[in-house]
Amino acid sequence: MERSKKLGTENPAKLLLLFSIPAIVGLLVQAFYNVTNRVFIGNAVGSLGIAGLTVAFPAMMIQVAFGAMVGMGATTLVSIRLGQGRKEEAERVMGNAVVLLIITSLLITAFGLTFMEPILRLFGASDAVLPYARDYMEIVILGTVFALLSFGMNNFLRAEGNPNKAMVTMLISSICNIILTFLFVTVFKWGMRGGAFATIISQSVSASWIISHFALGKGELKIRRKNFPLRRDLVATIMFMGMSPFALQFAQSLLGGLLNNSLKHYGGDLAISGMGIVMTLMSMIVMPIIGVNGGAQPIIGYNFGARKYDRVMQVLKYALMGATAIAVLGFIITRIYSVQLITLFNRQDAELIAFGSRALLIFTVAIPIIGLQMVGAGFFQAIGKPVHSMLLSLSRQVLVFIPCLLILPRFYGLDGILYTGPVADTVSTIITVTWLIMELSNLKRKHQESLTADETKDGSQAMESVLTLKP
Repeated sequence: MERSKKLGTENPAKLLLLFSIPAIVGLLVQAFYNVTNRVFIGNAVGSLGIAGLTVAFPAMMIQVAFGAMVGMGATTLVSIRLGQGRKEEAERVMGNAVVLLIITSLLITAFGLTFMEPILRLFGASDAVLPYARDYMEIVILGTVFALLSFGMNNFLRAEGNPNKAMVTMLISSICNIILTFLFVTVFKWGMRGGAFATIISQSVSASWIISHFALGKGELKIRRKNFPLRRDLVATIMFMGMSPFALQFAQSLLGGLLNNSLKHYGGDLAISGMGIVMTLMSMIVMPIIGVNGGAQPIIGYNFGARKYDRVMQVLKYALMGATAIAVLGFIITRIYSVQLITLFNRQDAELIAFGSRALLIFTVAIPIIGLQMVGAGFFQAIGKPVHSMLLSLSRQVLVFIPCLLILPRFYGLDGILYTGPVADTVSTIITVTWLIMELSNLKRKHQESLTADETKDGSQAMESVLTLKP
């Protein structure tokens, strides 16, 4: 309990650094794995291999969506319960979440194996790309249980005030993945299947590591068998709290499929490969922002549950500043090294390099402001308003992006697809900042009311002490 209490007493800026830096490092390593995975595949298999990974990615995002719904939904609830001093209830939430993750993973595996080819076709696989995507996904889908347990349970480490171990978990998975991908793809020449085997093996190692932490009681929270029986009220609350991250990830999956199909229509498999590279490079910018967001959420959730609204606002301010700094740095790097970054993935295909570098410059032109949008949407998740968070997240991924994706290419062709990114980023950020300003005004009012109540209580106690003094 002492570790989690620091969430309500430690300096907010220091806390955010302590929680965010481990998350940023872990997520950056994961993003670096995605980059190196495509570098290995692109140079060993070619542009069709990159296209196969790009088509498979939306299908993998469905895994992440369900893991986020259970893992992040439960984490929000755990953070608030710890802030309220209800540790046993927090452990009950975690126990139910573990069971939900296992059940969900088995259902996803069965569905994915049954409908593999139609799913990949839906996400933009052409006749040429389908064999590559299928070779990869047939193996990855078998490791769904490891993926969901690793991703879902890692959030609990931050909720209990243990961000360093959360970072170590991600480092173990990602470093293992990078090494195995190099061996299986580059050395053993196993192609797409080699990359897939590397993925599920590293996920199983990560899942085993994190389960052992909670099962052996190495932290504040512990997995207890008595908390495994599902409670209807807890399951409903977890899923409700996890609606926003689920909707965001699921929308990204559908969006990926729609984007791939639009790229195939206007630019063919080469365009899919090029945008796959662009999205992979964007993850190197987005992942650290997600790290800041993830680091801020348990601190905000704990202090919101403890009614320390001034600390909530301080953490939010620092998170917005940090996320924006990361986004601006990423913007500068993509301006200077656009060609060099694309060349990493394939040195021989001049057409791919030309399209990819141009796409990178256009698609990321509004990226300096996405930190405001992402942290702002995550803030509402942290204070237990998942519907607000979901709508704000979807404003970027669905409500603006999809209409632009359907309309702009009709007038500007392939370039219209590229313009869709900055338009969606700009409009969704304006909406998010507007909602955030209104919510902060409400928090300031609550903080002032809390101060007034404390002053009244202290005055009453002082008067009572005076009246009870004996002459």
